[in-house]
Amino acid sequence: MLYFLVPIGYNEVVNRTVRVILQPTSEQASALVETSRLFTEAFNAVCAWGWENTERNGVRLHHATYHDLKERFPALVSDLHCQARVKATESLKSAFALRRKGLKVSCPRSASCPPRLNKHTFKLDWSASSVRLSTTAGRMTIPFSVPPFAQKWAGGSPLIADLIKRDGRWWLHVAVDIPAPRIAATEEVVGVDLGVNRPAVTSNNRFLGKRGWKAVEHRNFRLRRALQTKGTKSAKRHLKKMRRRQERFRHDCDHVLSKQIVASVAPGGTLAMEDLKGIRSRVKVRHGQQARRLHGWSFAQLLSFVVYKAEEKGATVSLVNPANTSRSCSSCGHTARNNRRSQSEFRCRECGYATNADRNAARNIAAKYRSAEGTSFDGGAGVNGPNAGSLHRLTCKPSALADGS
Repeated sequence: MLYFLVPIGYNEVVNRTVRVILQPTSEQASALVETSRLFTEAFNAVCAWGWENTERNGVRLHHATYHDLKERFPALVSDLHCQARVKATESLKSAFALRRKGLKVSCPRSASCPPRLNKHTFKLDWSASSVRLSTTAGRMTIPFSVPPFAQKWAGGSPLIADLIKRDGRWWLHVAVDIPAPRIAATEEVVGVDLGVNRPAVTSNNRFLGKRGWKAVEHRNFRLRRALQTKGTKSAKRHLKKMRRRQERFRHDCDHVLSKQIVASVAPGGTLAMEDLKGIRSRVKVRHGQQARRLHGWSFAQLLSFVVYKAEEKGATVSLVNPANTSRSCSSCGHTARNNRRSQSEFRCRECGYATNADRNAARNIAAKYRSAEGTSFDGGAGVNGPNAGSLHRLTCKPSALADGS
């Protein structure tokens, strides 16, 4: 099956998330805490009703829960009740979809659900560096500051926002629209092979990322496991300091790697990457260090970072079926399991072609994209080629919760 979507360069605007730091007074902070608490209660109540009645339709959930919840939480403005129901609907749909696939799931529940704000509940003034929010204590004007990494998107047209408290600091994740780059598409295609040992290798001979990242994660894992085993008060204090350390480390690595991947293609070009969705259910390794690395691999986050960075550059990101890309010879096309002699060595049994295994896979990914596309970027329809597999042209936009650094 072949999919064609609009190239990134043809979008009028692109969506980005600006994370601003709120600077509330103590009274305003108390109002934000209460607003978040009631929003979470409303979210959990809608989820509980929908789960008990096997209901995922947003309209029916609204009619069944809105009036009761409005009576229970009168301090929460009506639009926040609606947004809590919208979030609950999204969670219920996801949970029911997983249950249909045979996975074990339970009723969605949140300990702290970030309130979602829209044009009715917040108004942001970039010039005054302040935002007016609807809270349980009424409308409040709160000053904010924009971190350096988000300055380039400050001033965009606000759409929605999520109110988040983390480590004692209040953040507003604001989704904004900014003008899209107008860059003509080219026929350049760069294949990218992702891996756990080598983070990324491109078809134009670039080895990206650092192999030492794996060792850092392993050290963090061993230290965390040792502290959990010890269980003393001192160990628990140390564990608290390490909280989210691995998340932050992977976040930073994925930003570094995504920047390097996007830098490997010129504006207007195409990055062809593997469609790795569902890889954890396909692999046979279930225990040990290799399984832990695979199940901790944040390839979905990396892909989202690559997509939005490529979008800014005017490039396109497409996914291809990864089947046999590691076993096929990029020179003659011969496919055999024993073509790949080791993790890094590829030697074709048919023609004798030898190269780095990850580089060979990246070239196969680029070839698969060209075979599936079958046309230049002039708006014409593509045709299926031999062994094309599936092709997805990505133009997705990060959600309001995505990081925009």
